[in-house]
Amino acid sequence: MSSHPTQRSRKNPPDLPPPLLVATPDELTRLQRDLADISRIAIDTESNSLFAYREQVCLIQLSTDRQDYVIDPLFLRDQSGFGFLGELFASPQIEKVFHAAEYDVMSLRRDFGFTFTNLFDTMIAARLLGWEHLGLGSILEERFGVTVNKRYQRADWGRRPLPPHLIRYAQLDTHYLLPLRDELYDLLKGKGQLEEARELFDEVSEARWNRALFDPLGFWRIKGAHALDQSGIAVLQELYLYREQQARRRDLPVFKVMGDQTLLKLAERRPPSLREMRRIPGLTEGQIQRYGVGILRAIRRGLTAPPPPPPARNGQHPGQAVLRRFDALHAWRKER
Repeated sequence: MSSHPTQRSRKNPPDLPPPLLVATPDELTRLQRDLADISRIAIDTESNSLFAYREQVCLIQLSTDRQDYVIDPLFLRDQSGFGFLGELFASPQIEKVFHAAEYDVMSLRRDFGFTFTNLFDTMIAARLLGWEHLGLGSILEERFGVTVNKRYQRADWGRRPLPPHLIRYAQLDTHYLLPLRDELYDLLKGKGQLEEARELFDEVSEARWNRALFDPLGFWRIKGAHALDQSGIAVLQELYLYREQQARRRDLPVFKVMGDQTLLKLAERRPPSLREMRRIPGLTEGQIQRYGVGILRAIRRGLTAPPPPPPARNGQHPGQAVLRRFDALHAWRKER
């Protein structure tokens, strides 16, 4: 039988004291003093994966039993002062509390080289206990009666200055994690599940970012790619490489250049002109104005190129011809 949290009356986010913003070396020094004697800390991050080609951590939120903090690493260009945070996160004497830690741990390791020990993940704990809702927003509403606007999850966290409502949203992501951890700890202990939970916490503390920024064979994974004829798959490859180039150049996620199914329709129909291109579903007039000429060139290249071989199933490295096409994407950098 699942364990259900006690329902409380719904209310808007409470009038919490604002977090201390850390965006200057002096504020970072103050943070170091404040954290000198803590035994535990709640941690969360916000990144800009929906708005940039190469995502990065844009905020680091911390909460102790006394105070909430929001660190702005985009303002702290010299991050050599972050050394004390690395020591804190790696210390086995200090418990680090996250909700759904894996992505945060991977991102902080990727961007800053941080490592983690003595981690407590409130989402993993809630799952072990059989809670029906595992999202932090649902748990905050059920356990603390706080309603959080979920649309802010998709905000552009790389934008500066950040409006106050986004800073408040970021604060709420860690403010309640320590009392939530205490409740979950007691429940896990009462059910004899602490050891199992700790094993899972240790596993997630080792999470590493292993996603390649770009896979030159990724066009094969587009739904419908294997149904294309040989000319179509060659065109799809060229369109896929062109989209990658434009995403890098404009610092956009690839889906904001063109979606996968738009690439597929272009590879199927291979429009010979901008006029014909306007009949492709999913392509906006703005996309045609920005990318139309490049799309036509990519289609022409694909129509004269040999079809790419299907991906190896044994995990072998992609062929040299594919890698040469990938390397050609970066030639534009030398021309800038």
